[in-house]
Amino acid sequence: MQSNVSRQGEEDGHSSLRHAQFGSSSRRFRLQTLVRLRWLAVAGQTVTVLAVSFVLDFPLPLTQAGVLIAALAVGNIMLSLWFPPAQRLGPKAALALLSFDLLQMAGLLFITGGLANPFAPLICVPVIISFASQPLRHSLALIILALACTTALAFSPFDLPWYPGQALRLQPVMQLGIWCAIASMMCFAAFYAYQVSNEARLLSDALAATELVLEREKHLSQLDGLAAAAAHELGTPLATISVIAKEMEREFGNDERLREDVQLLRSQSERCRDILKRLTSLSAASEEHMRRLPLSSMIEEVAAPHREFGIEITLAQKGDPAKEPVCYRNAGVLYGLGNLVENAVDYAKSQVTVTTEHNSERVVVIIEDDGAGYSADILYRIGEPYMTRRNKEHERAGGLGLGLFIAKTLLERSGARLRFENRDGGGAGARIRIEWPRSMLEEG
Repeated sequence: MQSNVSRQGEEDGHSSLRHAQFGSSSRRFRLQTLVRLRWLAVAGQTVTVLAVSFVLDFPLPLTQAGVLIAALAVGNIMLSLWFPPAQRLGPKAALALLSFDLLQMAGLLFITGGLANPFAPLICVPVIISFASQPLRHSLALIILALACTTALAFSPFDLPWYPGQALRLQPVMQLGIWCAIASMMCFAAFYAYQVSNEARLLSDALAATELVLEREKHLSQLDGLAAAAAHELGTPLATISVIAKEMEREFGNDERLREDVQLLRSQSERCRDILKRLTSLSAASEEHMRRLPLSSMIEEVAAPHREFGIEITLAQKGDPAKEPVCYRNAGVLYGLGNLVENAVDYAKSQVTVTTEHNSERVVVIIEDDGAGYSADILYRIGEPYMTRRNKEHERAGGLGLGLFIAKTLLERSGARLRFENRDGGGAGARIRIEWPRSMLEEG
């Protein structure tokens, strides 16, 4: 059962990843967000143009600049009127709007000195927004457009607004240097924004999958309680049916037409009561004996579903058996340990060893296999969500997917610390060490 839930959880996680990568709603942002950013751009451009023209008294093409700023403001007003604030932008719509913003900014810079304008790096802003929120192919199209606009700024025939009678012109080498600086900043910032947003999105999906798996485990562990509740609720109406059946048997016992039917009704009602009585006693036993269990019993329960795959699973215990910890049945711990054992069985050659250690302060579980061990490039990344699953025949141990992330997260929530390494410092198999403070494991 646990193995099936583990595989299902990992499939759900990978499905979530594909959903995030190929145009899901997680790649969309609200129109209201973009509208607010554009109003901020309108305000900033307006204040800058007015300050340059009237405070610094530099000659500036006010009419052309006003038209470009007004175009952005009118576009914003139209978007606000035509669409609700909560409208989610698809990738194509977002690309069109960000392209418009980019061209508007480029036009404003073009008529105010091109690359000589100290505000030229602002042309990177739409690109960074796109890489932080949009699919990669749409963002790449926008950065190509941005680089083309940056190149066009280098050929601007307009002088930078400056003191009357003085012309501030940049040498070609300086313009090339500014172009390279803007292009490199744009590419670096875009890559950084994409990586950070993508990792945050994947982590969010993985944590959601973790919560789903934990809820499933809790649901399975609570089924016995539901059975007890059902038995209790059905007991009274079945008792009533049984009493009525007895009365009917006494009343119509001599009637050949009804006697067999009445006897059948009574026998079946008694059978239902016996079934409910067994369910009640089973749930009570489970409630009493299975809510808490020794550490060795918990490990055996975790290992049992994986003994039928041709790999020998050996359980070893260090410490005084009389002082063995008694743990609460924690669905997260059971799932996490089961996933780690399952992974060890998948990549072991012939044997998996699960060793438990305990003293008055700590409890340790060590899971070892005799497989190929973890490869160096995988070992430092273990625990990241959505790692590519390794090829069982050609790669060393460690290409682990969402299942390990879920297991690691659930175990850490229970207070455990995990350490992944290779046995004997080399390729003699993989080792996972899980350690809890004893009080946290016993208190659940």
